[in-house]
Amino acid sequence: MTPAQLSRTVLHTVRRAVEDDELSVAVPERVTVRTPPRPGCGDYATNVALRLAQGQGGDNGAALRIAEILRRRLVRTPGIARVDIAAPGFLNITLDATSHAQLVRTVRSQGGDYGRGDGLAGVRVRVAESDEVRGALVAHVVRGLVRACGGEVLEGDVPVVRGAGVSAAALLTRLGSDAARWALLRPAGHDLPDLDPAHLLSQREANPLFRVRYAHARARALLRNASDLGMEADPGSYDHPAETALLALLADFPRTTEAAARHRAPDRVARHLEATADAFFRFHDACPPLPRGERKPLAVHRSRLALAEAAGTVLANGLHLLGISAPDHL
Repeated sequence: MTPAQLSRTVLHTVRRAVEDDELSVAVPERVTVRTPPRPGCGDYATNVALRLAQGQGGDNGAALRIAEILRRRLVRTPGIARVDIAAPGFLNITLDATSHAQLVRTVRSQGGDYGRGDGLAGVRVRVAESDEVRGALVAHVVRGLVRACGGEVLEGDVPVVRGAGVSAAALLTRLGSDAARWALLRPAGHDLPDLDPAHLLSQREANPLFRVRYAHARARALLRNASDLGMEADPGSYDHPAETALLALLADFPRTTEAAARHRAPDRVARHLEATADAFFRFHDACPPLPRGERKPLAVHRSRLALAEAAGTVLANGLHLLGISAPDHL
C-alpha cells in the first residue's frame, strides 16, 4: 500500500463514517499521510482527526474521539496491521507484511513508470520560460514532472529561483550535464546553488550526487552478482527497521514527485533521492542481500535482493525525471 493508496483509504473511511452518522464533519477533499519523524510510531501518520476536529467548537477532546472512530474502522482494512492514537489526535498506521511485499512487487512490475501516474489529472500548472539558465532548467524539469503526473502545463509565471550567475555554456564546460543539472536543481529556489567542481565532481560519499548514483550502481551490482549465484529476487517478509525505513521512502516517491510538480519544486525530488540513497546504504549494511562466504542463498536473501532492486529502480527513475543519467557502473 503506497502513501497515495493509504491516503485514499483514510479519506474513504472518513466518508463512510459520515454516511453512517458516526461523524458529523465536512469531508475534506484530500487526506495527507506522512512518514513519522521517529521510529516506533508506525509506518505512516495522519493528522486528519485534528483537521476534522477544528470545527467542533474548541472541544479539546474532539480530535481524540474522532481518531478513535477512525481507528476502529481503519484497523479492519486489509493491508493495515495496527492503528494507534497519539495525542493530541494523530493516527499512527502500521501496515502488515503483505503490504510491504506488495509495494516491492509494484515497483518491480512498473519499473521505469513507477513514480509516474495521474495524480495531477485535471490540474493545470502554470510555468513560463526564462532567459536565465537556472530558471530555464527548473521550468523545463517542472513541465516534465507535471506531465509525468498527468497534469496540464499552461503558460504562466517563471519559477522563482536565485540565478546561477553563469551562462549555460560555461556551466556545462565546468561541470558537465549531470553535475550541472544537480547543482541547479538540488537547492531550494531561494538558495544559491553550489557550483564548485571540487564538491560536485568528487567521487566521495560527501558528494550527494555521487552518493545517489553510487547507491543505484550498487543495487545493479547486487543483481549481477546474484545472477552469477543463480539467485533470483523474490519479495517476502520485511520487518527489520532498516528495511521498513527504506520501504517508506520507496512508497513515498510517487507522492514526492506529485508534490514537486504541484509546487514547481524539483528540489523535493533531489532531496528524496538523497534520503533514499542513505536509507539504502543503511539497509545494505544491516541486512546483506547476498549470502557471505560459502553460505547458500536463503529466502531472506531473495527478499532483500528484491528490495534492493526496487530501491535501484526508484533512484534511477528520480534521476531520470531530473534529466540526470543513472549509470549501472561507477
